[in-house]
Amino acid sequence: MITVVFIGIGGFLGSIFRYGLTKWVDELIKHQSFPSGTVAVNVLGCLVIGIAIAFFESRQILNSNLRSLIIIGILGGFTTFSTFSLQNFELMKNGESLEALANIGLSVCLGLTAVYVGYAITSKLT
Repeated sequence: MITVVFIGIGGFLGSIFRYGLTKWVDELIKHQSFPSGTVAVNVLGCLVIGIAIAFFESRQILNSNLRSLIIIGILGGFTTFSTFSLQNFELMKNGESLEALANIGLSVCLGLTAVYVGYAITSKLT
């Protein structure tokens, strides 16, 4: 149960960080149609999760609750794209490139399809 609390606290913090950075980048770049802030958050989240995982693998200094706070909570709240990228990286690192490509393709295609279907159904009902 304590792990869930750590993840929740981290998710809260990560979401606030994501909102703040996205707004700041969008205001800095001022490009109306391109989601610059989201791209910045996704890339930064991927960089930080890569650093964190490599650091945690090389040094066993944090307990599982603190790792969960950082990886699942803060970085998961900051961007789920970093988790998605890490999972695909792990698949490729373990020689499961076909599974990684399937995950990427299915996630992107099914995700976009689900957004379209949800939007279309709701638009017709409202």
